Amino acid sequence: MAGNHTQRIALIGATGLIGSNLLRHLEGRPLLSLARRASLPGREGWREKVGPMERWPALLEGEQVDVAVAAIGTTWRKVGNWEDFDRIDRHGVVEFARAAHLAGARQLVVVSSSMADAGAKNRYLKIKGQMEADVASIGFDRVDILRPGLLKGERQERRLKEGLGIMLSPLLDMVVPKKLRSIEAATVAGAIAALAGREGEGVTIHHNPDIRALAAETETGS
Repeated sequence: MAGNHTQRIALIGATGLIGSNLLRHLEGRPLLSLARRASLPGREGWREKVGPMERWPALLEGEQVDVAVAAIGTTWRKVGNWEDFDRIDRHGVVEFARAAHLAGARQLVVVSSSMADAGAKNRYLKIKGQMEADVASIGFDRVDILRPGLLKGERQERRLKEGLGIMLSPLLDMVVPKKLRSIEAATVAGAIAALAGREGEGVTIHHNPDIRALAAETETGS
């Protein structure tokens, strides 16, 4: 069943690779974007509040939200240390989720990473896993965690290792498990659109094949 298109969505990450693709699926849906800089295209029913990430929870005060969507993400190479990576990819997401829950959101849809694990030795996977555990404990009726593989799509910046991975992805996809294969950011965005507003309860983790199936629902309008 496709998501409820009348429910009010609060979004972080509208300028990112996934978020920018998601916007085209949200035409006609009530949307509030929180961002560090003004960038949201003008659409009827869309609003944007701008401020530093630390201010995003305060920007949700007094708002009414049904669905929270967190599509932000950075890299260690971009921030230069694990403390800032943790501050953005874990605490930034968690604090937004808590504020959205206080604003009435019953559902959270969040982008994580394949192989995320709070007990992992790898710092990236550990932080992503800790984020998942944190948001799952907030009290949402429904939490949808998307774990895509290597994201493909047009970025404003090109990351060297990521670029090499994308170049090799056709070969890698032939040998790695399905849930670890590369995936278009537009496909992940389609899955988020299908999930946003969906009924049901509990925490569900969506791996690569699940994400593709959800995105197909969006394209067919089911």
